[in-house]
Amino acid sequence: MTKATHAIRLSIALFAAVAMAACSQSEVESTGKSAADPGHASGEHNSRSSAGLPQGRIAAGEQLAAAKGKATGQSCIDCHGADGNAPIDPTYPKLGGQYGDYLAHALQTYRGGTRDHMLMTPQAKDLSDQDIADLAAYFGSRPSQLRDLHGVD
Repeated sequence: MTKATHAIRLSIALFAAVAMAACSQSEVESTGKSAADPGHASGEHNSRSSAGLPQGRIAAGEQLAAAKGKATGQSCIDCHGADGNAPIDPTYPKLGGQYGDYLAHALQTYRGGTRDHMLMTPQAKDLSDQDIADLAAYFGSRPSQLRDLHGVD
């Protein structure tokens, strides 16, 4: 794949993510539900995510986030912090409060090898769909330190 093709695909993916975030944000404003995990905050349960995964379980995700991975000997919280808001490296993303479907998609692409990172790709390789759903539910339910950069110069 050429660099130009890769750049175009990345641009399309970024546009799709921004469009999904805008749609989800309007739901939050109109309903007061959490954008990261709308079902858990209100006690509602969705059978599947838009990422095609089973319903995530926050408590199971919390346990999984603390478990050391076989591939690197690290856990999610070792690198991203207990609530996903204190990464050990400024290039690592904050996960706390992020959209659950976005987190699930990222883990699916690491697992599938279409997204590559020297630590995340081997960590995600053996995750099941349920593991991914649980991790996304956990980190999506954490307090957010994410900020909207719209209008920032």
